[in-house]
Formats: sequence, structure tokens, C-alpha cells
Amino acid sequence: MKNLFDKSNIKSLEMKNRFIRSATWMDIAEEDGHLNEDIINMYEKVAKGGVGLIITGYTFISDDEQPNPRMMGIYDDTFIEEYKVLVDRVHKHGSKISLQIVLGGSQCMHPDADKMNIYGPSAVKNRVTGITPKEVTTKDIVDIVKKFGDAAYRAKESGFDSVQIHAAHGYFLSHFLTPYYNRRRDEYGGADIHNRARIIYETIEEVKRRAGNDYTIMIKLNFDDFMDEGEGLTQEESIEVFKRVSELGVDIIEVSAINGSSGKGLKPSIPGANPIEKQSYFREAAANIALYVKSKVILMGGNKDFNLMNELLNTTEIEYFSMSRALLCEPDLVNKWAEANNYKAKCISCNRCWDTQPNSCFFNR
Repeated sequence: MKNLFDKSNIKSLEMKNRFIRSATWMDIAEEDGHLNEDIINMYEKVAKGGVGLIITGYTFISDDEQPNPRMMGIYDDTFIEEYKVLVDRVHKHGSKISLQIVLGGSQCMHPDADKMNIYGPSAVKNRVTGITPKEVTTKDIVDIVKKFGDAAYRAKESGFDSVQIHAAHGYFLSHFLTPYYNRRRDEYGGADIHNRARIIYETIEEVKRRAGNDYTIMIKLNFDDFMDEGEGLTQEESIEVFKRVSELGVDIIEVSAINGSSGKGLKPSIPGANPIEKQSYFREAAANIALYVKSKVILMGGNKDFNLMNELLNTTEIEYFSMSRALLCEPDLVNKWAEANNYKAKCISCNRCWDTQPNSCFFNR
């Protein structure tokens, strides 16, 4: 019988349990993306709390744009030495850490967005931000893919145990999968899902080339955009993408959903996931995807109940469970479960974590 506190090895990544801190923008870094003691202390506190792996908040790979203020950056080599400090502080407590890398695209909430060089698959106005991006040329795509590779190389040089490519939730790579935002008629668009996913495949190949085959590569992908018919990525299409990224050698897939640019006001962090039947709300889709791929699968979204996660671990092919809001509320939640499996998490999924700067749980203010 599998246990949530099982140790595991994925290439060079050794994890002490199956609990992962999912990537979360904390609104706490310096304006240019550089680190400070506050952000290092925050991640160290999570590491002390017992998680097996921390995935950082998304880090921007290009100094031409960033989707949110005070998010971490990885756009040049000046970050390497300060990230080594962060990694060492996390490792000191037995946790591992992965750097999530992203290009924002038109889903940019930064107040200086009008001064940025914002790209998209097509020049389609974003329903939420109102930004109309520049349509990328094939040369632009080559440059962007290279930036992802450069970021992965810097992550490895900094000592991060893995890197996660953010291709979900309506950011730049995600929009290539979304017909509403991708209206291209070249090899990166059209009805064929593998054409629309081509840039993601090329990004994976470049990240692997720069970081090396021994390095653990992760990706975050939507299984459904939850948009109107004909507008968004569908579950049927996403299965084909999940299978291909697994074939390309991605080691770990974090299964998510919802396009933040849909215009429907939906977010992956669904409020009110308190009754047990509403928790772990992407469980069915993630369990289905796990049947099709060789990559290890992470279930995210409303994971708060130890016994439910343990049941899913032993009745599906899901291997890992990521959490964000519950750990914002209680950074030491995993340690509490180690002492008592029936401990009930305090998080009520109210989504008020992002009301403050920096982000914090309502109960801890």
C-alpha cells in the first residue's frame, strides 16, 4: 500500500514525501525580480513545515515583460548567486525546490504593461486585461524558446532540483492551445492540436537540451480551458498534448485547468472547496490523464484532506499532491499530518490570500 510519506526518486530529484507546495505568486520580490530576505524566509518557513518539494512562484524569463509586479525573475545570470542562497536555505530542512518559469503574454496584470513588449500567438485583445499583444513571428518564437532554455540552465546552475514550465492558466504558452487566442494558420496554429502545441514541444526540447537529460523537467498544463464551445482547449485535445509531452521526456506533469483570460472570472483556486466532495476537485481528470502517460502526475486544486489524498493515491495512478492556499494558512501542515493523519486543515478556501501585499492567509493577519 502506498503512503503519502513515501520517499521517491525521479532522476536526480529525491523527495521525502508526496506533498508539494504548488507555485504561487507571492507579491514579495523586488520590482526587478531580484530576491530579498523576506522571500527567502518565506520559502524557508515552508521547507521547515515538511513539504517534499516547493515549486516557486512563477519567474519571468524576459526583461521585456512580466505578468505581475514583485514576482521573481530569471532573465539573466545576475540571479544565479542569490538563488543559490534560497536553494541552500530550503535544502537545509530536507525539502527540494523547483523553479517555475513563464512568459506572461497578454494575461499581464502589471501596472506598467503599456511599457512592455507583450507577445501572443495572435493579435487578439485579451478579454480580461484589455491588452492586444503583438503576434509572434517564427523568429520571435525561436527567441522565446531560447529564453526558456536559458532560464532552465540558470535554474540548474543555481542548484534548483528541477524546473517547471508554466503552460497553463492563460499565460503565453497556454494561449497557443486556445483557439480563441490562437488564430494562426501556420505550423503553430489551426485545428490540429499538435500544431497549436508545437511551441510547447519545442520549449520542452530546448529546456532538456540546455539543462541535460539527467535534470528533472516538470510542466503545468490545463486539461480544459472551461471556455465556450470552439473557444478553448478541450479535454479530448488535452489528452493528446499530455501524451506527447510525456513522450518527449517530461518527468512530472501538474494537471490543472481554467483559462484566466476566458472572461468568465474563473480561477484555478476555486473558492468554497470545503465539503469533502468538493475537495481535490480536478481528481477525475488527473486520474484519467495518469492512465495515458509515463510521466508522474501531480493533482492540484483543493487538496486539504489527508485521508482523501491517501485514498486517491491508492486507487488511481496519481503520485503527488500539490497545495497552495492550505500552506499559506499553515506552512507546517505537512508536519501536523505526520503527527496525526486525521488533523483537519484550517484553510476554508476563501481566496482572500491575495487581498494583501505580500499575499497572506486571512487567519494569519
